[in-house]
Amino acid sequence: MKKIAILTATRAEYGLLRTIIQKLQEVSEFETEVVATGAHLSPEFGLTYREIEKDGIAIAKKIEILLSSDTPAAISKSMGLAMISFAEYFEESRPDALLVLGDRYETLAVCAAAMNARIPIVHLYGGETTEGAVDEAIRHCITKMSYLHLTSTEEYRRRVIQLGEAPDRVFTVGGIGIENAKKLPLLSKEDLEKSIDFTLEKPYAVVTFHPVTLEEGQAQKQFEQILLAFDAHAEMKYIFTKANADANGRIINQLIDAYAVEHENVIAFESLGAVRYLSALNYAQMVIGNSSSGLLEVPSFHIPTINIGDRQKGRLQADSVINCEPLCEQVGAAIDRANSQRFREIAKNVVNPYGDGNTSDRIISILKDKLLNETISLKKKFYDVDFGCTES
Repeated sequence: MKKIAILTATRAEYGLLRTIIQKLQEVSEFETEVVATGAHLSPEFGLTYREIEKDGIAIAKKIEILLSSDTPAAISKSMGLAMISFAEYFEESRPDALLVLGDRYETLAVCAAAMNARIPIVHLYGGETTEGAVDEAIRHCITKMSYLHLTSTEEYRRRVIQLGEAPDRVFTVGGIGIENAKKLPLLSKEDLEKSIDFTLEKPYAVVTFHPVTLEEGQAQKQFEQILLAFDAHAEMKYIFTKANADANGRIINQLIDAYAVEHENVIAFESLGAVRYLSALNYAQMVIGNSSSGLLEVPSFHIPTINIGDRQKGRLQADSVINCEPLCEQVGAAIDRANSQRFREIAKNVVNPYGDGNTSDRIISILKDKLLNETISLKKKFYDVDFGCTES
């Protein structure tokens, strides 16, 4: 039997990992060990580890690393705490592999500790680009530390290989968010209203805006511009899910709280959880913000996404995505376009570029094949891509 440790530090990450964890638990050859850390254990971010337990998934270890500050120095200190704490965890538990998703700073620190402990890392999702965020560099660093690579598209698979990873350890599996969108049982609109204590008789937008970590000191200014656009579109309602624990995320969350108090057409949550979040998307008029969800899951609901600013710049996009700058006039114009019958028809017929919704089965099959049937060697050879050209 092989023990797989599964890392989760945020609500969004767990929402994507949930199906994979549940299916891994059904494989007799694997022992799964879920480790919760980061924002999951913070009252400020909703103690979202409870969502994991509510799903009937046992948490093997809870590891506190998050400081009550989101300055760059505090984030570096949290990374240091993560390395120390997870070094101890890996020494005690000795998993045969570590499964991680994404590109957050906590994940980078944990992967560094796993690398030092000689634990093979399985990484979802390498090869993607987010030019406006520090996640871009983090993601590629995790790729170089990882043994197995599970990418969401063939384009991203090629990029991981371009980073020197051997093609026989890089697999296109699709986006797990699409599988959740297609297969999770969603709430009726009436049950959703009861669950969030908010009537949805008017068209509404789901809003998630995170700080753009490579644009220092801009979070407040940018978000205030977005709120001004919402003031000009008071005919709609807005469901906010709050920013994550990135630098300056607390500034955005304070603005959300103040705005919700002053506006009856607004409600805000630290976390909706996967089922309520996807149910909210199912009946929404549009999604607004800069979360990856707007590009990955939302096209499968055939509604428009307004993607604001550079946080997701470089990611593959469906035709249902409208890009704009974080300026009141541009956000307002994007809302008008998203509300137009012509653009809603485009969204209705869009094809999501992130796969067909059968991701988790592909992942389980690859893990069985590579972790159970093959000898793992961490002596990775750099794979050189033949670009078919010579120096002049």
